[in-house]
Amino acid sequence: QFDLRKFIATGRQPYHAEFQCDLSAHDYAGARIPQPVTAVFDAQTDGDEVQITLRAKALARRVRPLLDPVIREETVDTEWTVKERDLDDPDFDLPLDEKGHLDVDEWLNQEFMFQIPTVLLCSADCAGLCPVCGKKKAECTCQPAEHAEAPVDTRLAILKSLLN
Repeated sequence: QFDLRKFIATGRQPYHAEFQCDLSAHDYAGARIPQPVTAVFDAQTDGDEVQITLRAKALARRVRPLLDPVIREETVDTEWTVKERDLDDPDFDLPLDEKGHLDVDEWLNQEFMFQIPTVLLCSADCAGLCPVCGKKKAECTCQPAEHAEAPVDTRLAILKSLLN
């Protein structure tokens, strides 16, 4: 917890903190961050407003049935400018309690939620999976003609009917 209201009122020296945050209990669209994350939080004021920054790196891991796990480094590097009037705004986006305390762990969790893609590819040049055999397309031995005749997932049939 960081007392943002107090820092706006009395903080004259920059504030710097490095801390460990355990995000392993959170689910990021099927991905997990199994190891504690080291985060850096900074705050400084010019009198009327506070500049706050949050930085962290984490290894996001997605385990998919029948496939190798995908592990990818994700980075949070975010900055906010906060004014005292923001603390009483019910639509303010940062996780504040009624006393103006910023929950930095929850802020970090939210930032990783936005950062980690819902489809975590094994690599940037991944072509995806073969719809016939289910292997990575780079390892697939199916003939191109077989792909054209691949069975259609019946759960998606309603989408095809919308195109007609």
